[in-house]
Amino acid sequence: MIMNEIDMKKFAQKLGEQLQAGDVIVLTGELGSGKTTFTKGIGLGLGIKQMIKSPTYTIVREYEGRLPLYHMDVYRIGDDPDSIDLDEYLFNTGVTVIEWGNLLAQDLPDNYLEIIFDYTADGRNLTLKPHGEHYHQYL
Repeated sequence: MIMNEIDMKKFAQKLGEQLQAGDVIVLTGELGSGKTTFTKGIGLGLGIKQMIKSPTYTIVREYEGRLPLYHMDVYRIGDDPDSIDLDEYLFNTGVTVIEWGNLLAQDLPDNYLEIIFDYTADGRNLTLKPHGEHYHQYL
């Protein structure tokens, strides 16, 4: 689905309203494709009042809302996913959003929702790819 930044954030907010404890969202796309903007929308849907910032240099930022949001950017950890305790976030009572999560490959859980961001002339094309039966409900 092709959308502009405003529509993308609204869509993400609706998704955030439905997310459940333990859900994992992997955001895949080039630099500047809208991954952090999308996470801001998820945060709104989770009732988070804080300003959501990119975790590029901190790796993980935590926010409190209806459910905790663990916002990760794993681009900088490269081939060393053991440099952070992924399990602490992936198997917790919150929602985990991982920017550049495709770089984790086999270190991702079996079940998650991947959202792929591609540039188009009219905005961003978002492709939702569920991994596991649970994530089909979000389509």
